[in-house]
Amino acid sequence: MPDKNSAVPESTIAGQDLNGDLALRVIVATAAMQWTPSPSAGVWRKRVHRVGPAESGQVTSVVRYDANSSFPVHEHPEGEEILVLEGVFTDERGDWPVGSFLLNPEGFRHAPSSRDGCVIFVKLRQYPGRNRRQVAIDSTALDWNLGESAGIEVKPLYSQSGFDDVMQLERWTAGFGPVRREYPGGVELFVLAGEISDEAGRYSAGDWLRLPAGGSHRLQSTQGCTVYVKTGGHRYLRQSNSAKHRGTEEIRI
Repeated sequence: MPDKNSAVPESTIAGQDLNGDLALRVIVATAAMQWTPSPSAGVWRKRVHRVGPAESGQVTSVVRYDANSSFPVHEHPEGEEILVLEGVFTDERGDWPVGSFLLNPEGFRHAPSSRDGCVIFVKLRQYPGRNRRQVAIDSTALDWNLGESAGIEVKPLYSQSGFDDVMQLERWTAGFGPVRREYPGGVELFVLAGEISDEAGRYSAGDWLRLPAGGSHRLQSTQGCTVYVKTGGHRYLRQSNSAKHRGTEEIRI
């Protein structure tokens, strides 16, 4: 694993969209990536998806705030989603510890920071619609509910009439599966703990997986796992202008 403080200048990928071809299956092992500096000192990121300008495009990333670091006040056109993975994330509305899920709708404005440091999973400019509701959930306080099968439990995070995207946490019992899933509107998975696998490979904590609209796979978990799952979100993602559709080809980073 790279040193926690190692960094690769973001200019090495400046001007290029990252994983912007929505027709492809993409797998990114964020635990093996180096942290890259953001425009604010002490704030680092690992981007797994970006379409558009480097600092104002659609982005999915893991972000790390060092202790006593902050971002200046800024707005979020097309909204923002945050899941706190480590530490405590702070903004004007309060302190958000591990497990906090935030959905800030279009036009939201804040100045985020962290006193002791934190790591968050972030999605930017993927939530158009000013009538989306603002969400702030302590997922650790939610009960696990029975999922589609006895070996899967879920914690709903967000769904709203009139919008296609649905986000939830899933907990899989060790040894459960395989279960076939089909995704008419595409899917993103981010492994939070344990491991989960499908026909193409095995995924552990920090792995991000995106399947295109119409994709499917057979999932199972030998050790058990907790996974963030987002379905239906592809409708709100922009396609990279440079994307070359290559059928079922896979990108693995």
